[in-house]
Amino acid sequence: MKNIALTIIATLFCSSLFAQAAAHFTTSGTVEYEKRVNMYAIIKKRLSNDEGGFATQAFENYKKTQPQFKSLKSTLTFTGNKTLFTPIEPTEAGNSWFSDMPEGKQQNTIYTDLNTNVATSNKAVFEEKFLMKDTARKINWKITDETREIAGYTCRRANAVIMDSIYVVAFYSDEIPVSGGPESFTGLPGMILGVALPHDNMTWFATKVTDMTIPENQMKIPAKGKATDYKGLEATLKKVMKDWGNWGQSYLKIFLL
Repeated sequence: MKNIALTIIATLFCSSLFAQAAAHFTTSGTVEYEKRVNMYAIIKKRLSNDEGGFATQAFENYKKTQPQFKSLKSTLTFTGNKTLFTPIEPTEAGNSWFSDMPEGKQQNTIYTDLNTNVATSNKAVFEEKFLMKDTARKINWKITDETREIAGYTCRRANAVIMDSIYVVAFYSDEIPVSGGPESFTGLPGMILGVALPHDNMTWFATKVTDMTIPENQMKIPAKGKATDYKGLEATLKKVMKDWGNWGQSYLKIFLL
């Protein structure tokens, strides 16, 4: 009996070692994201006080030629606990009165050093470029037991509220032990592969993860634009948009996201 027990223990121990050896964690590579924006919903909310006006008529024409959901692509490159989020320019430019709405664009190129918790962002605000360097956004995540699969990875859900009013749902995978994510979403115990802003009608979800070695020279920190930090950019935008009403408030929120 003693020999049988020792054999069982040895077998279990070896199985555990094999399982650990088989486990693979992605620590360097790229994540491809698709951003989807419900333009109809966003424009409708923006025009709530323009019933029958010029903008409402423009919206009706927009719906005849443009899809409800706008799709945009981006890439997150990561290695050495550093990430670089880079938008991919769309192949077709919009030709509508609503084409310049910031919700339907990707304004930010963001380099985040997760070791120092510092983010450097190149931000396009209409025709002007800002270079914002500041502490990475601190997000008080609440992790749940809900899971789903994204791009072949098992992800766990987490919820948060940022900027006082934006409700965020995120899905992260600890199979990629890097606390990064698309745009400025970071701070979970694994890579964020999905983000939804359900009340703001937009999502970012990974479509592909590539496990590969990334050369250091590929992780280029943004360097162009008018130097500022988060508070400086916020003050500048508030000053410019103070008379823009609801449109200005919405633009302010998306530019600071």
